[in-house]
Amino acid sequence: AVTVDGEPRALPAEVDLAAYRIIQEALTNVTRHADASSVHVRITYGDKEMSVQVNDDGRGGTPVAGNGIRGMAERAQAVGGSLTVTGTSSGVRVTASLPVGERA
Repeated sequence: AVTVDGEPRALPAEVDLAAYRIIQEALTNVTRHADASSVHVRITYGDKEMSVQVNDDGRGGTPVAGNGIRGMAERAQAVGGSLTVTGTSSGVRVTASLPVGERA
């Protein structure tokens, strides 16, 4: 499932690409590692930042920081953002906060 909060708008190209690739890698990790039956993607547009969150209902536990997680973190940091990956008893949550500048 996909949810969009806030008013979608044009993003700086590098932020748009970073968000896309983070979501892509998070979904790839769900497919490869989570043994999940569902995944939810939430995209939130704010005045100064956007966030993307990918939650799965897979194995959970402590995520192992491999190349995928490291790559997502590097993409977020390259545009001045941040990434967290949290394991729970019912899945994994990937959250990226990416700056988009002031709304015109």
